[in-house]
Amino acid sequence: MDLEMVKYLAELGKLDFTEDELKKASSDMTSIIELMDKVKEIDVTYDALADNKNIYLNDLREDFNEPSMPTEKVIANAKNRDNCFVVPKVVE
Repeated sequence: MDLEMVKYLAELGKLDFTEDELKKASSDMTSIIELMDKVKEIDVTYDALADNKNIYLNDLREDFNEPSMPTEKVIANAKNRDNCFVVPKVVE
């Protein structure tokens, strides 16, 4: 990326750079653009058969329904209020 483009972008962003900072920014932006050009070359198309080649629905375990644990037993040893767990406040 040339210095004129970097100056233009700096002006748009209301940034003040010295000449040395402009040269460094130009070099950094050129490196970033080159890296992004390499990333664009990577094939990221999704192929369900290729991406999930070792997972078969026939290999999954059978799902079955079981009764859940009674609420009284779950909260028997917990400090609770209105059948809810009380946890310390972590966000103000």
